[in-house]
Amino acid sequence: MKERYDFNEIEPKWQKYWSEMKLHAADNETSKEKFYCLEMFPYPSGKIHMGHIRNYTIGDVIARYKRMRGFNVLHPMGWDAFGLPAENAAIEHDLHPAKWTYDNIDYMKRQLNRMGLSYDWKSEIATCNPEYYKWNQWFFLRLYEKGLAYKSPSFVNWCSPCDTVLANEQVVDGKCWRCDNTVIQKRLEQWFLKITAYAEDLLRGCDELKGWPERIVSMQKNWIGKSEGVIVDFPIETIAEKIRVYTTRPDTIFGATFVCLAPEHPLSERLVKDRTSLKTMQSKSGEAADKEGLPTGHYATNPLTNEKIPIYVASFVLMEYGTGAIMSVPAHDQRDFEFAQIYNLPIKVVIVSEDSSGELQAISNGSISEAYEDAGIVVNSGQFSGLESEDAKREIGKYIEDKGYGEKAINYKLRDWGISRQRYWGTPIPIVYCDKCGTVPVPEGDLPVILPEDIDFSGKGGSPLAVSEEFLRVNCPRCAGEAKRETDTMDTFVDSSWYFVAYCLKGGSEPQSESINLQSAIHNSQSTINYWMPVNQYIGGIEHAVLHLLYSRFFTMVMKELGILNLTNPFQNLLAQGMVCKETWRCHKHDWLSPEEVTDNRCMHCGEVAQKGRVEKMSKSKKNVVDPDVLIKKYGADTVRLFSLFAAPPERDLEWSDKGVEGAYRFLNRLWRSIYSHRGLKTEVKGHEIIEPIMHNRSPNASSLLRKTHQTIKKVTNDIEKDYHFNTAIAALMGLMNDISASETETREDRDVRDFAIKQTLLLLAPFAPHISEELWEIVGEKDSIFKHPWPTWNESLAKEEKIELVVQINGRLRSKIVVTAGLSDEDAKQKALQEPKIKKLLDGKMIKKVVAVRGRLVNIVISDR
Repeated sequence: MKERYDFNEIEPKWQKYWSEMKLHAADNETSKEKFYCLEMFPYPSGKIHMGHIRNYTIGDVIARYKRMRGFNVLHPMGWDAFGLPAENAAIEHDLHPAKWTYDNIDYMKRQLNRMGLSYDWKSEIATCNPEYYKWNQWFFLRLYEKGLAYKSPSFVNWCSPCDTVLANEQVVDGKCWRCDNTVIQKRLEQWFLKITAYAEDLLRGCDELKGWPERIVSMQKNWIGKSEGVIVDFPIETIAEKIRVYTTRPDTIFGATFVCLAPEHPLSERLVKDRTSLKTMQSKSGEAADKEGLPTGHYATNPLTNEKIPIYVASFVLMEYGTGAIMSVPAHDQRDFEFAQIYNLPIKVVIVSEDSSGELQAISNGSISEAYEDAGIVVNSGQFSGLESEDAKREIGKYIEDKGYGEKAINYKLRDWGISRQRYWGTPIPIVYCDKCGTVPVPEGDLPVILPEDIDFSGKGGSPLAVSEEFLRVNCPRCAGEAKRETDTMDTFVDSSWYFVAYCLKGGSEPQSESINLQSAIHNSQSTINYWMPVNQYIGGIEHAVLHLLYSRFFTMVMKELGILNLTNPFQNLLAQGMVCKETWRCHKHDWLSPEEVTDNRCMHCGEVAQKGRVEKMSKSKKNVVDPDVLIKKYGADTVRLFSLFAAPPERDLEWSDKGVEGAYRFLNRLWRSIYSHRGLKTEVKGHEIIEPIMHNRSPNASSLLRKTHQTIKKVTNDIEKDYHFNTAIAALMGLMNDISASETETREDRDVRDFAIKQTLLLLAPFAPHISEELWEIVGEKDSIFKHPWPTWNESLAKEEKIELVVQINGRLRSKIVVTAGLSDEDAKQKALQEPKIKKLLDGKMIKKVVAVRGRLVNIVISDR
């Protein structure tokens, strides 16, 4: 055994051992208490980054800790493997997306194993595997049967020169990322999932997310966006039609001076004569900064004022929200105000602040510089003038209903989920089109619809599925006549909306047979699925706070209705870990610089002074990344793990520090040297339980170390259990290690306590730095893996301090500290404080007004001069 800490030898040794012994495999025994720990699975982009390292290390500590606490732990890993980057790589490197993806999976899996992460690899999934995406197709068919999957026209990003649809990520400053030509909006038939049918359920479900960060719950609620208002009909003067408008501010309706339609609104086509201008506007619809309007030449009637107001088509009005039409109140909506100024439209004030009687005349004269959007007192509103805004909303809403002008309504910002992607690398949608039978779902027995891999892939001219005759041509499942397959593939969010259940189909059991009927597979696996679900701890980035989590909740509700699950919230507890950040460098000639390109604050390429920028999220584009492979090669996986856990609490951003990494490495070396020198310890181990030294006459040194050991067990346990504050847990372990190193071992009892403390330290450290803990556990004489031993427990009486410092204040200012016996009553603490010589001197000649004691640890004496 080497005296030097050699992580290159130690870490592969134990990784091989864990794999051979299957120490991380979930158990088939469903009578045991389970714990399902899951980190959001990665896209196989080629290499893991430090954000991955932090995320997965957090999950690994939790999983290892829970195993040591006796839980049956499912800790799986898989690959979110479909998506656009694989297509881009195929174009760039002239290789198939499948090869690029699977090569990356192999490499990243080796990286994860090199980190010593305790995954149950028999549960591994890859969403690009037909055995996985057949379930995407199965869910689609069930949703289609329930009327929750439908096809409807929608606008997509379209590049005409490339003859293809672009994802939002491929549109850069309004231009195609590949050819740099302007991208337009094109109307295509798209598949949608009717998530809006679950809007109220999803909103109510937010109140059950007790283990989620409040910020994320709030983001979910805001995205669903429930609002209460009224729908009002504005009759069109020239045709027998009405414009239906939804508003949450009926108190401002007397100030509506024009109406705006979304470019895609059905009435826009009928009212606008200039079709070319309308088509152009449709291609730019929804651009937030664009206040472009198109006058229709038609007028509508404001039903409450009976005034004729102009109708415009406006690029900022979204067909997807409300009714696709808005009443515009420029005095009380800033966007409407700016639009009115551009097109010289009237502005009418109908709300003023309660204390603005002096400025009412000026406002009414139209001399306002911006919209007043707050609540206030209603003016210029007929019989409703003088009411407060909230009262006016209620009274005007009732008036609109009573007069038959409209009705009260509830609206949601949540839109149906468009899942169609005119891409290749995704799940084929299991639909067939037959001239005779129409739209026909693929029979369940024919799943999966396989994504063909023997295709020519250029990235131009739309999806290659549309020109693959072998894929496209098929017999109709109903009439056996000629038919065509759907060539759109599914949004990759579908893959990740139920994958946590896919792990349960494998977790604790052998993978399902490929030939098994899907419905039978679900039925046979139901008890296993409901044993493991919900995920007890889910871990991932804040960037997934809305869509992924919302879609997962939606799918879970559907799965409950299908009888697959017996719950509606898939994730019991959610931890949104912070980002990994690092300082940036920039040269005015060579743009972003990596730290290696900066010497003495100068750019190595041109010698000019480099500007040190902000600390920002690690990003390849800003060259402030750190390669985990380089770190592991230099310091070992345990050092990288320890630093990523110690540098900041999990929910906070981690600021990178080379010195911090060095510090973690030095600590592990000190640990090694200190414990290696005590190899072959004699402390007994029986029945997986370390027998605590029993001593009647402990020396002060032994008593102090024993007390510190029990305090550390309590501290580390509580820090893990409460909010996963690993940084303070590690700090406590470092403190205990310092005390062990400094301890004197003059007697046998001293040595017993020291040996006991060493073994407790290794057990506590094991989830954080598993390799070195395993090796040192073996060195000190243990034969079984450290992870086969239970988590230590503390003795409350032994953890108590025998002596403490009693803090004494006078009028809130620290005046003295007294060493006293721990556990003093507040009255005894007061007496000790008043009798202390220094305090007695300071109190001489002063009037004591009161004396306050806090838990026998602090006394504050309030005095005044006589």
